[in-house]
Amino acid sequence: MQLSHAMSLLSAARSEADHLGVSVSISIVDAAAWPMAFIRMDGCPLGAIEVSHKKARTAVLFQMDSADFAKIAHPDGGAYSLENTNGGLTSFGGGVVLKGTDGSVMGAIGVSGASTEDDIAIARAAAAQPAA
Repeated sequence: MQLSHAMSLLSAARSEADHLGVSVSISIVDAAAWPMAFIRMDGCPLGAIEVSHKKARTAVLFQMDSADFAKIAHPDGGAYSLENTNGGLTSFGGGVVLKGTDGSVMGAIGVSGASTEDDIAIARAAAAQPAA
């Protein structure tokens, strides 16, 4: 992923958060789960910083949105406690895989600080942006 694309994703996510009237932290990671870009909007709780990063890492490391990861990592799921691996993951929505036009995984975006539904909506709005 190019830095310019990561920055456009941040902009799109922030725009959607503004539209929804919420303050969030937004983390973008590359395909290797390394940080590319980050913002914490004014008024967003400090605890959301790490959560946004873990949502992004979860999505890219398992190549699935964190909401889908939650379906297998819950107490009755086939991989209960999986979120305790890889330095800590997150088993709820707000992390979305970013794919190239060829379907390859380019990275992920993680959003935290609003309701889970709003976090997911913000991440998906950003992920819908075409690569630069």
